[in-house]
Amino acid sequence: MHDLDPGYRVEVDQVDEATWNQLLNQFDDANIYQTWAYGLVRSGRRNMSHLVLKRQGQVVAIAQSRIARAPVIGVGIAYVMWGPLWKLHQEHSDPAVFRQVIRALRNEYARNRGLVVRVYPVLFEEEHGWFLPMLKEEGFVRASGEGRTRTILMDLTPSLDELQERLRPHWRRELKVAAKQDVEITEGQEDGLFERFIGMYKEMVARKKFQEPNDIREFQEIQRRLPSEYKMKLMLCHSDEGDYAGLICSALGSTALYLFGATTTIGLKRRGSYLLQWNLIQRLKEARVTQYDLNGINPETNPGTYKFKSDLAGEKGREVRFLGRFDSCESRFGFACVTLGEKLRRMSRALT
Repeated sequence: MHDLDPGYRVEVDQVDEATWNQLLNQFDDANIYQTWAYGLVRSGRRNMSHLVLKRQGQVVAIAQSRIARAPVIGVGIAYVMWGPLWKLHQEHSDPAVFRQVIRALRNEYARNRGLVVRVYPVLFEEEHGWFLPMLKEEGFVRASGEGRTRTILMDLTPSLDELQERLRPHWRRELKVAAKQDVEITEGQEDGLFERFIGMYKEMVARKKFQEPNDIREFQEIQRRLPSEYKMKLMLCHSDEGDYAGLICSALGSTALYLFGATTTIGLKRRGSYLLQWNLIQRLKEARVTQYDLNGINPETNPGTYKFKSDLAGEKGREVRFLGRFDSCESRFGFACVTLGEKLRRMSRALT
């Protein structure tokens, strides 16, 4: 284990919520999973930790960890979801900063606290494969036996006309059908809109008989706690027949992230999801967001959703695969306990 290079120093748990929110504003790779509100709702205040890395006195990287410890034996994990953040606005991304911040994470949580450090960085095989040797050199091992998540990234820097031309023909036709409907789109961040969305979402989950990948009620509580500039964006389609399509998106940093979508049986006929996605893209362009992450694809298990997202992104859309989850620890016993606990939790979920 190495100390930080000269010129770098780390501060741990010395910021409050307001300061953390200000720090997030400095990073292009900021995302909802690194917000104070997300950590608070998911883990509680006592189980959060915030690390700030400085170089020559200037903040260059930050990371929020969610801490979970097993009672009695004291082993546990520090989980950095979609972090650390190290890409400062209007500055060249320096891989040396990434190396120093993952070193700082290992030193603080593995060496000093005896935890397993787990990071899930926003890095992709197609663009950042050369980070793998760096992670290994800093004591992080990629989790084996896990399928790595794929997604589609859509470049929003071209004009709206160019983006529309890039839509695949089928998607463009469906958008024209949707635009001819007698429809009203409501946009906002209010809790009432969230409630209306949840009604559609629960109906869709019951109709499709699938397990929710995320707890929508948790995200509603996160929304209540987020500062206004970080709140998720909601859009709903409705007519005389009521609400029939909706989406939820988070836009922090330079990338927007599609979080939830819902469509009723009426919405399927009216192609509501096509109209909402296109309206969202217009709003993201107005906000000068440069990239849209369509958040998860699996052509094998969910071909319909894959086609929808792929046709939206068009030929210029980039299908990428996350580098994955990386673990580091000082104690083999601690790592074994964490691994066993995760296996038992997965078995419990499978039985419920």
